[in-house]
Amino acid sequence: MPDFDMLVIGSGPGGQKAAIAAAKLGRRVAVVDSPDMVGGVSIHTGTIPSKTLREAVLYLTGLTQRDLYGQSYRLKDEITVADLTARTRHVVGREVDVIRSQLSRNHVSLFAGTGRFVDDHTVALREVTGDERLLSAGHIVIATGTRPARPDSVEFDGRTIMDSDNVLELERVPRSMVIVGAGVIGMEYASMFAALGSRVTVVERRAGMLDMCDAEIVESLRYHLRDLAVTFRFGETVAAVERHAGGTLTVLESGKRIPADAVMYSAGRQGLTDELDLGKAGLTADARGRITVDEHYRTQVPHIYAVGDVIGFPALAATSMEQGRAAAYHACGEPVGRMDGLQPIGIYTIPEISFVGRTEDQLTEDRVPFEVGVSRYRELARGQIIGDAHGMLKLLVSPQDRTLLGVHCFGTGATELIHIGQTVMGCGGTVDYLVDAVFNYPTLAESYKVAALDATNKLRQIDRLDG
Repeated sequence: MPDFDMLVIGSGPGGQKAAIAAAKLGRRVAVVDSPDMVGGVSIHTGTIPSKTLREAVLYLTGLTQRDLYGQSYRLKDEITVADLTARTRHVVGREVDVIRSQLSRNHVSLFAGTGRFVDDHTVALREVTGDERLLSAGHIVIATGTRPARPDSVEFDGRTIMDSDNVLELERVPRSMVIVGAGVIGMEYASMFAALGSRVTVVERRAGMLDMCDAEIVESLRYHLRDLAVTFRFGETVAAVERHAGGTLTVLESGKRIPADAVMYSAGRQGLTDELDLGKAGLTADARGRITVDEHYRTQVPHIYAVGDVIGFPALAATSMEQGRAAAYHACGEPVGRMDGLQPIGIYTIPEISFVGRTEDQLTEDRVPFEVGVSRYRELARGQIIGDAHGMLKLLVSPQDRTLLGVHCFGTGATELIHIGQTVMGCGGTVDYLVDAVFNYPTLAESYKVAALDATNKLRQIDRLDG
């Protein structure tokens, strides 16, 4: 008889939810993770610290209040790294305590150490003391997450040339910074450091940034960041990064040379699978360390599952949690619904971006007709109260059945607001529901009614011409 019904390698969002879901179903469950990484990358270097850092930046710089109190308004003139990390350390500590408590309360055994496969049912646990013991399980879930990918040609030192894991270890706020990569992580940190007053240069080999987002929303963000003195170098590739006594020099293949105090690489993520000895369990990973799974999150070995960032897109904490729960239910023979395709995407730039459904470009490419309804925060009473003149909400509406095809939001609270649109779409609601619904006033949620009225007025004009 195996030691456990389910063994989970990794305690991040996917691993936690898999372990707890199986425990709730009465299974004997264990989790293996390093003692300093309980909660996974999400808690220690990823989602939680970066979003907490963002809140500290917004609070200390007073950035969101400047439309009300003037462009020189700041809560604190000289913001130090200690100011920024104090809040982060507090939140991370509390989150780790919550996770430990949840696992303990559900009688999930937590083993401190690292795991590697011995065979497809057995994991060797290397404890912090160096001792090794074997743990066997009927089902195993791999939830090891990822680490930042590092180009071999770049000499990282964690202080002046760093990846996103090292940002919280900065000794001071850099006066200037080069960020290589205009993906989600790169743009989140670009906006944070720009808000702190750093002169930020973003280098991206592609022609634009955040290409999964609505083009108008991306242009709004780009305009806002340029207003914070961010420089964009699109279509450029880094040839070399040189470290000098006075800082760094980033050399581009085009010949441009960019001096800066620090350089941060945001060049994608690498799955944490190289130390798992996957071959002994009959598994393989691709060049980026990712594991292939089926619709139930089973690997090529049916009783071994993989969830979270280690399986690739969408690599979000929110989707990882659902993947973990679904994998545990399937392993335990419990009925589980398929994850809804309407998954919201949240990007914590300053201001936030969030969307669900398709973009204008995607609908145009698919030859799907649509009408657009827009609401701008500056026209809402709540927008004036909070001083957000940049925000906007966009609804993409089908003229045929009046359902929502996409919802796109930019501004304060975008990642919260998006769930109203997600719910309407998920329930098959129409734009008319939003027109007739009563929203609290003054709120940002009222933007749904304003955008819905904008869209229906346009649809009415088309109907008149057709009639």
